[in-house]
Amino acid sequence: MKIVTALDLHPAARQLLESLGELIGPEGIEGHLGEADALLAPLTFRVDEALLEQTPRLRVVASAAVGYDNVAVDACHRRGIIVTNTPDVLTDATADLTMALLLATVRRLPQAERSLRAGDFEGWGFWDYLGGDVTGATLGILGMGRIGQAVARRARAFGMRIQYTNRSPVAADVERELGARYVPWETLLTSSDILSLHAPASAETRHLLTREALARMRPGSYLINTARGTLIDEAALVEALQNGPLAGAGLDVYEREPAVEPGLLELDNVVMLPHIGSATRNTREGMAMLAARNIHAVLTGAEPLTPV
Repeated sequence: MKIVTALDLHPAARQLLESLGELIGPEGIEGHLGEADALLAPLTFRVDEALLEQTPRLRVVASAAVGYDNVAVDACHRRGIIVTNTPDVLTDATADLTMALLLATVRRLPQAERSLRAGDFEGWGFWDYLGGDVTGATLGILGMGRIGQAVARRARAFGMRIQYTNRSPVAADVERELGARYVPWETLLTSSDILSLHAPASAETRHLLTREALARMRPGSYLINTARGTLIDEAALVEALQNGPLAGAGLDVYEREPAVEPGLLELDNVVMLPHIGSATRNTREGMAMLAARNIHAVLTGAEPLTPV
């Protein structure tokens, strides 16, 4: 068998795949797609109709991410190609990063650090570096899946009030555990002090945060996005940060990655990270290993562990 990977793999994942046959990539992937039985793809590698036309032997596409908007899933299924992803393994790392980004944004930590490094710190000042409050704030969570629930658990420890919008309410015992209440999207949008996005990229969620939606957010509120950049109209976000109602935003993902809306780069009330939500060594190795195990399962006739 021949497996091609568009991702550099750590030794354990390589060893597992090499036990099946020839492992190619990522430097030689283009010349071997036509003979590939399996493809391991990171989020930045597009598996579209054009690529699928080149892969008549392909049996499985293993996406090393929880999201799979880079893969033409329906086109794969029509061809009998199994698609898998890597849920669960990155939940805690992404939730931790979300809370770090939330705290940094609301308390204006990067601005304070830049001021210190620039030599502007002249001693403790009563009115210096003022940020917002986290304890007692109402956190709105859009998308109460694994990551949304993990964020809620962390936020509850900070004394935050939690409300959420989801396709449907989560189980009552989960709501009790999280101290969370289900509200409609409009209520979440207009009554949250901090709005954290955890919805997948889809046609339905694209530009969910339009200019009009952003204008309805609570004055002085904050927006956190560690999900997908396409949920937000970035040009409209610049206006909401410049003119209100937003006091700040924390972003780990962008609408047209790796490009960033130029206006965002000029604003001091935005904390921006380069899509590092799952960037811990253990998490990334776990994602790669789960993708490799999915390929191993499919090519040996077993059920995939995490099919899409």
